[in-house]
Amino acid sequence: MKRCLMVTGGPLDLSFGRRFLLGRTYDLVIAVDAGLAACEALGLCPDLLVGDFDTLGRERLLEYQERSGVRADVHQPEKDETDTELAFRDALEAGCVLVDMLGATGGRLDHELSNIQLLAQGRKKGLRVTIYDAFNKIFLADAELDPQVVFEREDLYGRYVSFLPVTETVKGITLTGFKYPLKEKDISILENPSLCISNEVLEEKAVLTFRSGLLLCVESRDRETGLV
Repeated sequence: MKRCLMVTGGPLDLSFGRRFLLGRTYDLVIAVDAGLAACEALGLCPDLLVGDFDTLGRERLLEYQERSGVRADVHQPEKDETDTELAFRDALEAGCVLVDMLGATGGRLDHELSNIQLLAQGRKKGLRVTIYDAFNKIFLADAELDPQVVFEREDLYGRYVSFLPVTETVKGITLTGFKYPLKEKDISILENPSLCISNEVLEEKAVLTFRSGLLLCVESRDRETGLV
């Protein structure tokens, strides 16, 4: 399966980014607008530049293109999609299935929430997108597409695993191998949205299953251990 690294324009801890990239290889690297600056700081040469470049600046874009010859998918600022949504389209057109995102959190809240919401769009279209920062690994589970989600304790991003409803109701959640197990439990944005926050994996592996809806899955580590 083709794997894509997408670096967007949000704040990115460069020391974390360097450690994250160790041992990882990608078929496609996309810099989204100001994500190009982070790529340069990390020593990454993107394969594709995407966005309206209102943040990075068109002059900087042209200068980088002249120097590197990298292809760019340039859009006007007056558009219906965010730069990240446009980058999702490019990743799909390139045949990518797995997408790791850096720089998608920690900046403007509207963009951060939009990036998280785009996980659902990507999943429905065949992309498995995961957002990473120094403290969190965020991905989406779809009851129709993901019969079960397995969490290996030794591979967890941090101590805590949380599940948040994306659809108004998520039905039939069963958690096995967790500190706080559940059996056929429904959760709702309107009634009990925080029920599945801050769980922990007790066994070698834990399993999530559910009957319907979309769940945001977040593996988190505390800030004092976030940069380990």
